[in-house]
Amino acid sequence: MTLTKTVCPYCGVGCGVLAGPDGTIKGDPEHPANYGRLCSKGSALGETIGLEGRLLRPQIAGKDAGWDEALDLMAEKFSAAIREHGPDSVAIYASGQMLTEDYYVANKFMKGYVGAANIDTNSRLCMASSVVGHKRAFGTDTVPGTYEDLEDADLIVLVGSNLAWCHPVLHQRIAAAKEARPTMKIVNIDPRKTATTALADLHLRVAPDGDVALFNGLLAHLADTNALDAGFIDRHVNGHQAAVTQARLDDPEESGLAKDELAEFYGLWAGTEKVVTVYSQGVNQSSCGTDKVNAIINCHLATGRIGIPGMGPFSVTGQPNAMGGREVGGMANMLANHLDIENADHRAGVQAFWNSPTIAPHAGLKAVDLFDACAAGKIKALWVISTNPAVSLPDADGVANAIKNVPFVAVSDINARTDTGDLADVLLPATGWGEKDGSVTNSERRVSRQRAFLPTPGEARPDWQIICGVATRMGWGDAFAFGSPSEVFAEYIALSAATENFERDLDLSIFADVDYADLIPTQWPQNGRRFFADGKFYHADGKAKMLPVCAPEPKERDAFTLNTGRNRDQWHTMSRSGKAPRLGAHLAEPYAEIHPDDAAALAITSGDLIKLSNGFGASVVRALITDRTAKRQIFTPMHWTRQQSSAGWINNLAAPISDPFSGQPASKNNAVDAAKFDAKWYGFAASAAELNPKGDYAAVARSLSGWQGEYAGLTVPNDWEDLARGLMDVDGATVSEARDADGRYTRLAFYKDETLVGMFFASPTPVTLARTHAVSLIGTATPPLQALAGRSGADQPDPGATVCACLNVGINTLRTAIAEGANSVEALGEATCAGTNCGSCKPELESLLAQCAVPMAAE
Repeated sequence: MTLTKTVCPYCGVGCGVLAGPDGTIKGDPEHPANYGRLCSKGSALGETIGLEGRLLRPQIAGKDAGWDEALDLMAEKFSAAIREHGPDSVAIYASGQMLTEDYYVANKFMKGYVGAANIDTNSRLCMASSVVGHKRAFGTDTVPGTYEDLEDADLIVLVGSNLAWCHPVLHQRIAAAKEARPTMKIVNIDPRKTATTALADLHLRVAPDGDVALFNGLLAHLADTNALDAGFIDRHVNGHQAAVTQARLDDPEESGLAKDELAEFYGLWAGTEKVVTVYSQGVNQSSCGTDKVNAIINCHLATGRIGIPGMGPFSVTGQPNAMGGREVGGMANMLANHLDIENADHRAGVQAFWNSPTIAPHAGLKAVDLFDACAAGKIKALWVISTNPAVSLPDADGVANAIKNVPFVAVSDINARTDTGDLADVLLPATGWGEKDGSVTNSERRVSRQRAFLPTPGEARPDWQIICGVATRMGWGDAFAFGSPSEVFAEYIALSAATENFERDLDLSIFADVDYADLIPTQWPQNGRRFFADGKFYHADGKAKMLPVCAPEPKERDAFTLNTGRNRDQWHTMSRSGKAPRLGAHLAEPYAEIHPDDAAALAITSGDLIKLSNGFGASVVRALITDRTAKRQIFTPMHWTRQQSSAGWINNLAAPISDPFSGQPASKNNAVDAAKFDAKWYGFAASAAELNPKGDYAAVARSLSGWQGEYAGLTVPNDWEDLARGLMDVDGATVSEARDADGRYTRLAFYKDETLVGMFFASPTPVTLARTHAVSLIGTATPPLQALAGRSGADQPDPGATVCACLNVGINTLRTAIAEGANSVEALGEATCAGTNCGSCKPELESLLAQCAVPMAAE
């Protein structure tokens, strides 16, 4: 079987993948982003390409329709809104999951033909603050770094970036470099102790939003110890004195760090020439995110640590094509090719190339403002493409209500059911990752081809083609007569050539004569030229700018501080990763990390549920008691939706507060109250068929043999069998039951013929049983007494909860290997294969080894 060279659809690392139609997935050893490595999510891509749950025909008002009918209605509604209320009454909310060609067509449609810039993207939630920080400092949105810099550096500073979980392949590249060169130092700056911390020589537990105070303190230290590069500043930088003056006004201890911690970090940074500062959502997702970015860049500009291998600030993006979207002007305040929508000459140049009837005269509504406008009745027609804002945006419940308030809503997606799609008037079936062709750009500016290796299912169409269909029906067919993504790409490259006189950083001339079908992963600019190596920046005078930035006042609050983020094995709202059973096996339900002291104060013990609430909403999740999070801080992942949980979606607790410059929402520093969820019963279900996520608390996930679910309720049901049958599809099944004398503990096993198709365990306390073993019995002929035991026999060892998702290795398997003499991560890999693929579980393996060593040492 021939494998197709394509690229992973998850994070911005942009890993090359070899994919086959049978679900074969391998890392591409020739791709310079990953050289064959894949993370757990990438390795499991073959499990996500099935057609279960796919949207395969257009739908209008919940009923199947033809493409002509659906596109005619789209064009009619958009045209009527523009005619009656003006072009600013329509909007598109797009996604970093879109390919560059899709993004280009969508922006041409909105900005050049509708004549409004109300097209924003979920990339606004990811890296908008970096865009603005770059533009303020460099004059353009230039990412100066490359992945090789991570291997060349002598000091890597990871700020607000859990690289081990969110960009695992980059983490493994750094880990390999450190192993080969142990003198390399790594500093991890994060309020939490994460999997990334295990690789660090120094962990700085910064206070939420303490980054500006920390880096202003560094800049002041560099200035006060004569560690600035005066020559570089004189030749290439403006604003140095104002930035240093402001930095000296801030107290670095407002970062939440002690004097000795600050001194150690500042001395290490000042004394190491080759420094790379890697930052991600912990920096960007803040009400002062742009200032954080500039505080970091200021330190690099002031010391000339930029434009040289192994040095520089490096923003790593969260989505596969966030960078491609930035290049084509994919957000409301941009034009294509890194041109500025506020610049009349840039607008005129793009309009002339497009030969369009108009051009958006000003920036459009950024994500949070866009949905505020929906709530206010200003948006009359909304098109959501490849994203799920009813879950992912702050004040998610408010956003869902705002979408309901829009007279006409269309959603393009691959799934028949999403929280946002459930609110749509029209659903448009889009092609998925394995079915569409185009290009993406990764975090180091490397353009790769995404290639189809699967046939198009049903009546699905690529996003660019759907947009062209609507544009044609609105009277602009000649401008949108693209016949293939290669034609779109060619026009995009031609626009780059047509606007080259504006002297922006984005130079795509190397793609002018490229064979699109055989395009190899290629980094711009051409000839390996390194940005800023010549000291030339993109402000009018050719210099960079240092910005005076002020640390925010530390928040004094009685409530807990809520920090949101990602799981190792899940992605966004799980519409793709949730289909892979082994990815759900690691952490199968929504949870909140809470410090042991805080848990004790709330009378919360292991296995209890915790209710988080504030003025925006409430969520109920499992309490995970750990010192990984600081006191009075709580961490929760943001992946769960109303499709998988009755109360576990978390962004409804995030206030719709944004950075004033970038419009990026602040997802890391929200106030919440916490209390024990006083459940009267707890339940666990395993089923061959999909489980229903209903009840006071419910969270369901795919398992290797079907589905599993966690449940809890505030009132004890009268009939456990009736409750269980309502949660799982066991019509016609017979039931075997075991319960204690007073009926408080109940276990049910459902059979069709002799096959076990469902189990339900209920208890007045959190259910204790061997879950992995119980789930594995579904679909077998296991006798009722054995099934209801809830634990494995001697002949059926229970692997335990999954630690290594890549190779499905459980904690009990690892403990056995340790007991038999595996005393290192490498030895565990040899014995069980755990940690030998992407390596993301290695920190957990190290922690497990340490735990198991304690009693052995005591003996």
